[in-house]
Amino acid sequence: MTRINKALLMIVIGLGVAACSTPPPAKVEKMAVCMFPDSDDAAPQWVCGAPVEGMAAGAVGSAARSDAGTAFMKQIAANAARVELAQTMKVQVGNMIVQYGEASSAGSKEAVDRVRASVARQITDQTLYGSRIFKSIIAPDGEMFVVVGLDEAGLQNMAEAAIKASMNIDQAAWKIFLAQKSPDELAAEIAGRKTGSAKGTDAGQH
Repeated sequence: MTRINKALLMIVIGLGVAACSTPPPAKVEKMAVCMFPDSDDAAPQWVCGAPVEGMAAGAVGSAARSDAGTAFMKQIAANAARVELAQTMKVQVGNMIVQYGEASSAGSKEAVDRVRASVARQITDQTLYGSRIFKSIIAPDGEMFVVVGLDEAGLQNMAEAAIKASMNIDQAAWKIFLAQKSPDELAAEIAGRKTGSAKGTDAGQH
């Protein structure tokens, strides 16, 4: 074995020993996925908007600590959550209408947008029938957090109610959508598309 080969062998052996003697990297501490606002305290993931089992649509609300008690705080937090949920529902129901319009060629884009805006006006925090508090928690600083939502049946019922109210108020916008369907049938079909249970065309749409 030449000197060069011996030198290379010693380097390889030395690197191997060094690698074996290197201590394992320090264990990296996993950070909490969700934290309470302005805090280093971990919070349940739903506080940051993660899905909640059994809830098809929802929103988080909060209320500052109050001497009026937890029941009062929960009511304030729930009211705030319903306002946010109404905004979420305007988007979701609007998407149902757009999907239905695209799948069935029901009217022009202008007509679809007009219908979507009409339905959105019918959805407020006061019309979220069936919404309820799914979870609640009090943060270390005393702030109350709740998540208010609708289950799948509640979501469909609310969507149908908003669509039917829009049909009654803005009949001209809906005229082209009705085609050969009754208002009740069309409202149920559009709302059902959220879960892929629409009656009629493209039932698998989600």
